[in-house]
Amino acid sequence: QVQLVESGGGLVQAGGSLRLSCAASGSIFSISTVGWYRQAPGKQRELVAVISSGGVSNYADPVKGRFTISRVNAKNTVYLQMNSLKPEDTAAYYCNLRSRTMINYWGQGTQVTVSS
Repeated sequence: QVQLVESGGGLVQAGGSLRLSCAASGSIFSISTVGWYRQAPGKQRELVAVISSGGVSNYADPVKGRFTISRVNAKNTVYLQMNSLKPEDTAAYYCNLRSRTMINYWGQGTQVTVSS
């Protein structure tokens, strides 16, 4: 059993920054791939960034150069540093963990709103 809790969302002006956190329970965190997804009203959920157990990261094109994903295994936590935020970044952001048995675990999400 794995539980994920996101935090750090809020309301910011365009050009501002936020850091999201995803805290995980369980013993499989350090060997699991973890990603951040987002979903805006009326749109499909999309991958934002992903980081492997070995620390290799990948980003969706719209956030490249602005967002950074990282992990601290000793804290069972993944972070998403978001800089130069744009109104189109407004969405609910979700943390996802994929186990080695290919089971996906999701957090309940944290809202990010960027005003123009």
